[in-house]
Amino acid sequence: MSTATIAPTGTWNVDATHSKVAFAVKHLGIATVRGEFNEFEGTLEVGDDLASSRAFGTVKTASIDTNESGRDDHLRSPDFFNAEANPEITFRSTSIEALDDAELRITGELTINGVAKEEVFHAELQGTETDPWGNDRVGLEVSGQISRGDYGMEFNQILGSGNSLVGDKVKIVLDISAVKAP
Repeated sequence: MSTATIAPTGTWNVDATHSKVAFAVKHLGIATVRGEFNEFEGTLEVGDDLASSRAFGTVKTASIDTNESGRDDHLRSPDFFNAEANPEITFRSTSIEALDDAELRITGELTINGVAKEEVFHAELQGTETDPWGNDRVGLEVSGQISRGDYGMEFNQILGSGNSLVGDKVKIVLDISAVKAP
C-alpha cells in the first residue's frame, strides 16, 4: 500500500466556484431528494506522506439549497440544522490512508448541529493539472454516508405504509477542485 502523498506537498484551498458539497436523502421511502450547500470552504494540507496530511472543511448551514424554499426553511429550523444556533458544519481529518493509488479513506471529526462524531469518507483522486492561469489544481471526489439521527435531527413521521417521511441515512458527495496556495 502506497503512503505517497495525493498531490504535491503544500496547502491546497478549495475553489468553491468549481466544487460542490451535495447530499441525498430518501423522501417517503420511495424517492430521493438532493440538495447542496452554496457556501463552504476547505483546505487540504499535504505533507511529505499521508500520515502528515490533513483535510479541513466548513459549510454554512443557512446556505442549504434543495431547490424548494419552503423545504430549505424547514431544514434551517431546529427540526434539522438549527442554522441560527449552529451556523456551521465542520470537518477535520484525523487520518488519511491510501486504499490504492487513487483511492483514500479519510477519517475525521464531523460536527453538525452542535454534535461531533467520527465519520469515515472515501475519496477518489481525479488528478492534478495546471490551469491556463498557471494555478496548480487537484481534483477529488469524496463520498460517505451518515445518520442524521446521530446529529440530533430526529424530525420524522411514519406513514401508513411504515415508510418514514424523511430517511435517516444521508449520502454525502463532494466534488472538489482545490488550488495550491503560493
